[in-house]
Amino acid sequence: MTSESEAHRSQATDAREPIAIVGIAALYPQARGTDAYWDLMKATSLHCGCAIPAPGGAAGSGPQHGARWNHCGQTQPFDPADPAPVLDSTAIDVARFGIPPAQSKSMTRLQTLMLETARMCLTDAGYAERPLQTDRTDVIAGTCFGLDRQYANALRIESGRYVRELENATAAAPRGATRRNSAETGRELRSVLARRMGGSPHDRVGEMASTIPARIATVFKLRGRTLALESADVTSFIGIWHALNSLRGGVSDAVLVLAGQLQESGLLTDALAAKGLLAPGTHPFAADGRGFALGEGVGALLLKRRSSAVQDGDRIYASILDCSQRYDSRPGTFRYSTSVGNRHEAVSAAYRAAGVPVESIQYVECAGSGISRETESEIASLNRQFNGMPAGSVALGSVRDRLGHTFANAGLASLTKVALALYHRRIPPHWAPDPTPQLDLTGTPFHLSPTLRNWPPGVSGGPRRAAVGGASLTGALVHLVLEEHDARRPARTAPPPPPRARTRDAEPIAVIGAGAYFAGSPDAESFWRTTLSGRDRIGPVPESRFDRELHFAEGALSLTHSYTDQGGHVPLPEAPPPQLRITPLRYAAMDAAQRVALTVASELFPQRSRSAGPLTGPGLIVVGSNLGLTRERRLNAERALGTLAAEVRDLSTLAHLSAAEKAALTEEVRERYGPTDQPLSPADLDGYLASGVAALIANEFHLDALPIAVEAACASSLAALDVAVSALRSGAVEYAVTGGVELACNARDMVLCSSLGLLSHNRITPFDAGADGFTPGDGCALFLLKRHTDAVRDGDVILGLLRGVGASNDAKSLIAPDTAGQAAAMRQAFSQVDFDSAAVDYLEAHGTGTQVGDRVEIAAAAQVYGGQERTRPLRIGSAKSFFGHTFAAAGAAGLLRALLAIREKTLPPNVNLRTVNPALDLAAIPAVIATEPSPWPAPPGRPRRAGVSSFGTGGINYHLLVEEHLDGSR
Repeated sequence: MTSESEAHRSQATDAREPIAIVGIAALYPQARGTDAYWDLMKATSLHCGCAIPAPGGAAGSGPQHGARWNHCGQTQPFDPADPAPVLDSTAIDVARFGIPPAQSKSMTRLQTLMLETARMCLTDAGYAERPLQTDRTDVIAGTCFGLDRQYANALRIESGRYVRELENATAAAPRGATRRNSAETGRELRSVLARRMGGSPHDRVGEMASTIPARIATVFKLRGRTLALESADVTSFIGIWHALNSLRGGVSDAVLVLAGQLQESGLLTDALAAKGLLAPGTHPFAADGRGFALGEGVGALLLKRRSSAVQDGDRIYASILDCSQRYDSRPGTFRYSTSVGNRHEAVSAAYRAAGVPVESIQYVECAGSGISRETESEIASLNRQFNGMPAGSVALGSVRDRLGHTFANAGLASLTKVALALYHRRIPPHWAPDPTPQLDLTGTPFHLSPTLRNWPPGVSGGPRRAAVGGASLTGALVHLVLEEHDARRPARTAPPPPPRARTRDAEPIAVIGAGAYFAGSPDAESFWRTTLSGRDRIGPVPESRFDRELHFAEGALSLTHSYTDQGGHVPLPEAPPPQLRITPLRYAAMDAAQRVALTVASELFPQRSRSAGPLTGPGLIVVGSNLGLTRERRLNAERALGTLAAEVRDLSTLAHLSAAEKAALTEEVRERYGPTDQPLSPADLDGYLASGVAALIANEFHLDALPIAVEAACASSLAALDVAVSALRSGAVEYAVTGGVELACNARDMVLCSSLGLLSHNRITPFDAGADGFTPGDGCALFLLKRHTDAVRDGDVILGLLRGVGASNDAKSLIAPDTAGQAAAMRQAFSQVDFDSAAVDYLEAHGTGTQVGDRVEIAAAAQVYGGQERTRPLRIGSAKSFFGHTFAAAGAAGLLRALLAIREKTLPPNVNLRTVNPALDLAAIPAVIATEPSPWPAPPGRPRRAGVSSFGTGGINYHLLVEEHLDGSR
């Protein structure tokens, strides 16, 4: 990190105030509740409660309940008296949270468990009986890989192809009775599958990862920022890291951070096994460790600034001093870092940021992957930092000796253990089955304690301190520093000034590059030309993406068909950008969204002038995306189709066939369907990770940039941008790549959205009197960001400045938009800048294209943008009228259009607008929705400015303020 960014970090955040942990919840198969969790951490006599499906197990079946793996690699009979090997959600009554049965059937198992965990955490913090500042309380949920309802919905839709192949096979059967009953056989199987698989119009909303934090916000009336995120094994660490930035940046007063990992599919374990990462048990410090066993778990922490927690009378378990991150960028398949140098950078950065001597650390909670080579590099990096300390003076441990590897939840599991240990002033024991040869720690400052012991007083009379490390298979490295809270001890630093007073001084963030890939627009320049063309890029979705025979039926709502076949589709890349060396096997294993993002990144980076130099220092790549990628869902569904053979054998229309004939028939159906049991390669798992979109960019373009995926429904890309802006303003990173990608023109999304009546029957027409829904679109836009002062210093070409980012949650409904919630996000954005809404000339609206959505959005804009004297009416438009609704990429499309409009000094139009909806109170602003482009004259004495809105299912609202960069400005 440069000295300039260190100075910026100190100035921007004043005293780097510690962040207090004021609430804890733990829900694990081995320990339900915080007290039970601490009991588990203290135990010295254990057998493992982790369970993994045997490789090759049925997809979607989850862990095997008949046996479990223990750490010795032996199976033992399942004992009902023992804690269950998997988390059971059936005992949780979601009706207590006010969720109607019509929606509860569509909830994921993880959503149910996280709701309960949120309740436990808020109760533990004492906020069941007293009020919490809900308008400024954020909810961040971390999760990784697909969820059960996502798999079930994909299977339900994909099963139509299986039924068709059964009809084709029976139509060609040798027996006449079988041939004559072909159509009836298909109808019977469809009926059987409908009963077995269920389905609801709420399935699209229920399956989304971002619905989890949105549901929590709605139930507990938390109106701050709401998002889900994923960064492989360090997912929960990154949730904590972002929470620290938000709290210290003054945009939040409290953050509820949750993370959970469930095993919903045998596909995941097979893919991990193909990478050589799975083992029967997890031995964190074993000398010959060869892998880990997966575990399930959900945890939560409630965080506040320590000064606020003390003022509010909160119980403080421990305080987080800082959290550092680095990335080990390496082209090729994803794998854990074994670089001692990169690991040491993450470790040393944490102590510099925390401002404490390493000699004050008495305990380190290691990642302890169970892979000996990785653990050796972890200890070597610690040894480099702790060099010179007395031998055996620092205890090591890893929660994986009790839980296995809980992946997305791993960081929270570790942090919870250490926070409780500091609170109780006890150092937990390390456990390993006997005999298990351990790594040799002779001559190092470290030791493994086999017994529970009292935590000695802090060094030189200071507080007890500990550290927690983490690593991800994408190459991310994290190190976090904590200290005990002793109310008798004076605070280490004085509390900073009130955060709300600092937000107007936030430094602008410069956009120094942009790339795009939308329908009919393979780059940013063609995107702009399309917006001026007066013609949309919406048309029939190709048959390769949407099988009309199976999935298209005009008319009534259906759980298996879409009533429209229109979309703004893009051709999917068939080869990587020529400058990248990616093997055909690796490229074939990538999700389509990953391929598109790589293509856009190849446009983004060459835009920088040679004088600007390379991107150096720690960076961030945070991309808005659906956290459950299409490739994983499709492969899981194809594998699970084999389970349908049993249903075929029981069909009454085939009762005349012998068992051998039925077996031959189902085998023919399988062959007609195509291969569903292809062996997995080490690259396959990479294509299941949403954060793999960002990790591929970091690796292939050789960037030391932490990869994150963010989902906030249709506001995902602006939520990702908010994470990037927060990190830049905190000084944690030197640059950021951000934006969004989603390919919505596919049968699954179209059927699920159609079943809820969300789609237009023809095409999206925002703000039109005849608007009847949105049209799905494919898209990706990425932006390169720096702090404004750094961009000017480096000679970067600046497209525009990001001035304010506001966010809120309606906390009312998962589906219905809310005027007050949207207006709150807009007001928060203006609270961060030194101008009012009358100084904004153009509003790039969300433009959902529904009667209710358009009316609510204009009403919210009238509350914030109206009531002031304007020299000219506010112009309003929406990129969706040209490209359709690109879901996670929608906000990025809006930002790109606003930036290009500023650059070209041209106000862009809407297309297909015949009659402006008379229910829109445009006169209250006043505003106009134009159908032709027009010049954007320079306002007297100020730069051109635009607002960008993006709203998502779950009551998620984001608003961004963009400003023209003028030479010498700011």
